[in-house]
Amino acid sequence: MNAPELSVVVPVFNEQDNVAPLVGEIVAALRGRIPFEIVYVDDHSRDGTLAALQRLKQDVPELRVLHHVSQSGQSTAVRTGVRAARGAWIATLDGDGQNDPADIPKLLAQRDGAPGDVRLFAGWRVHRQDTGSKRWASKWANRIRARMLRDDTPDTGCGIKLFERAAFLDLPYFDHMHRYLPALMQRAGWKTVSVPVNHRARSSGVSKYNNLNRALVGISDLRGVAWLIRRSKRTAVEES
Repeated sequence: MNAPELSVVVPVFNEQDNVAPLVGEIVAALRGRIPFEIVYVDDHSRDGTLAALQRLKQDVPELRVLHHVSQSGQSTAVRTGVRAARGAWIATLDGDGQNDPADIPKLLAQRDGAPGDVRLFAGWRVHRQDTGSKRWASKWANRIRARMLRDDTPDTGCGIKLFERAAFLDLPYFDHMHRYLPALMQRAGWKTVSVPVNHRARSSGVSKYNNLNRALVGISDLRGVAWLIRRSKRTAVEES
């Protein structure tokens, strides 16, 4: 079997009712456009998520299903999927259905028209369909992050992204790293681009985060990423 050009990585935890609709939308957006695979990573769900994914494999040949034997978090699930992916480029989506798979071709078009040193195309939720409190918290978190990291990215929390697999796997890994991909890519010497994308209200299930736990881990993470940026050193290399 030939390797796909694109791997769509979707981390999930307790999203049994969102699995089938989202897989269907991914297939509708990509089949016939580009050779692709879908890599779902079930982060040890306690509902019927894994069973729903296993049933879907019978009808969706592009679908692969990985399962964490213990709950490990979203960043670990993303990294698990990227490491297992066979495509040179990765598109990520949140498993709750709030990201629109129809935006993946838009990100691919942006990539095809961009300079070669752009290795991350980050979704930008211009019109967020979340509660007022979540939008307010995200607004202030983005302001603080932008001031500390200077990553010139209006929305790092958007789950839909397109990036080169090799560039991602070269980044330092830590829990919650998925929220800081633009800053980490820039630290590695690559450029990043933010692309306006659609955002939808959650139709089923419940959010796995709240404003308090985001804030508590965010403070520590920001300090850590800022330290990584300060301590980084890049040098041009020539072979003689």
